[in-house]
Amino acid sequence: MISEGSSPIATLSSGVLGGPLPATAQKSAQPSVRQSTIKILYAESDEPTLTAQAEEMRKVGHGVTTALNRQAVQEALRRDAFDLVILGATLSRDDRHHLPYMVKKAHEGTKVLVMHAGTHHHEVDAAVDSNLSMHLILERIAALLQPADAY
Repeated sequence: MISEGSSPIATLSSGVLGGPLPATAQKSAQPSVRQSTIKILYAESDEPTLTAQAEEMRKVGHGVTTALNRQAVQEALRRDAFDLVILGATLSRDDRHHLPYMVKKAHEGTKVLVMHAGTHHHEVDAAVDSNLSMHLILERIAALLQPADAY
């Protein structure tokens, strides 16, 4: 399970993703429930982590397809398109490096968020510190996929 850390990191290739969280988001124990417009493919190599985190995303209304390993991600991408692919911290470093290329090759417009990413990768749209709570990660997902004209 991901626990809340003291130094949240979220980067885009051009800078910080969404900037600092509003005070209300930092204090909130539960994100507000909203209708799902985000279709997510979420991948981990650890089944309990995958199950628990996917459930958290579903609780706030996101449509989540899960993939237990690299091969399952590749199969899911052959079957369907997604708004966002989240590559979890339990995937190997090699998988978190190579899968973003595969995602963009399969579906060019799909956003890729990598948890526990230490370096910049030109095919990754955002990287999130895996020590963030799932609630804060969900807030970052919303910011990443927010249309530019919504501001």
